[in-house]
Amino acid sequence: SVYPPLATNGHSECLRLLIGNADLQSAVDVQDGNGQTPLMLSVLSGHTDCVYSLLNKGASVEAKDKWGRTALHRGAVTGHEECVEALLQHSASFLVRDCKGRTPVHLAAASGHIGVLGGLLHAAQSVETLPVITDNQGYTPLHWACYNGHDTCVEVLLEQEVFHKTEGNSFSPLHCAVINDNEGAAEMLIDTLGPAIVNATDTKNRTPLHAAAFTDHVECLQLLLGHNAQVNSPDASGKTSLMMAAENGQTNAVELLVSSAKAELTLQDAVKNTALHLACSKGHETSALLILEKITDRNLINSTNAALQTPLHVAARNGLTVVVQELLAKGASVLAVDENGKIRKANTIFFGTFLLNVSTNVSL
Repeated sequence: SVYPPLATNGHSECLRLLIGNADLQSAVDVQDGNGQTPLMLSVLSGHTDCVYSLLNKGASVEAKDKWGRTALHRGAVTGHEECVEALLQHSASFLVRDCKGRTPVHLAAASGHIGVLGGLLHAAQSVETLPVITDNQGYTPLHWACYNGHDTCVEVLLEQEVFHKTEGNSFSPLHCAVINDNEGAAEMLIDTLGPAIVNATDTKNRTPLHAAAFTDHVECLQLLLGHNAQVNSPDASGKTSLMMAAENGQTNAVELLVSSAKAELTLQDAVKNTALHLACSKGHETSALLILEKITDRNLINSTNAALQTPLHVAARNGLTVVVQELLAKGASVLAVDENGKIRKANTIFFGTFLLNVSTNVSL
């Protein structure tokens, strides 16, 4: 068919001539190998004249390609406002879902096209009761706008009462905002929906503070803590935000959490690792030292995990020279035995080097 290239390239006069002489209505909705119709391709390229010509000839606004996307889905992604307006005038559904369950509203919010989003939400006013719009993963358009940091879209969505509901994926819009360092979106969410959302948990019991700590976003951490985020709240595996930051070597988050946030250092996860164990286990020397700096209790220095390993075992095994020195200086026991009956799992020569330098006042 010659329709797709004409639609793609915007040759509206040629297209009008051809469709004007078409014998069959089906010719207007002819699909290419991906199931795309001339209308979809015209919208994709932003050729408004072609869009109107095809619509006036009766082109289907409901046709879907092999991904389940309509012409309106394409307009939402590309941001071609006039094309979207034309489709809506011809009763295109803004609630139609693609193969991933995403509506044009999802795609406009995710892409940051505020003009298109506004048009879609205006069309939504014709629906008496707008349902909660979730995709196959339970994410709403608000989740997507927050995740991608489109503050203006977040603002417009929050003007709609339906997006104030806490339905959908429990990895909330606030989780989505802070994990990508979108402080502006996070602040709007808290101001509009209330500070209680700060301690919302997902299916793995992770709070937004866990998400911000995981990605080392200090400004978001400060925002959450300023709204009474529970710093010692554990996730399903027993890990606090500090543990998550320590395990991932997020030094800025670790420093904030152990200093101004006064995170509890004695807490253990499901396998009895402390934040210090976790920092050492992944070789994150700076994070381990930041935690060590706040520890004065020798019992905590010598605390054991489920494998009966102390932080000294773990630090030595991972070759953390400075951490081993600091642990020994703070009273780490060099004769602690792990579950395998071993004093340590590190290389014997490496560990022995430190033992030779241990002063006589170190407790055995």
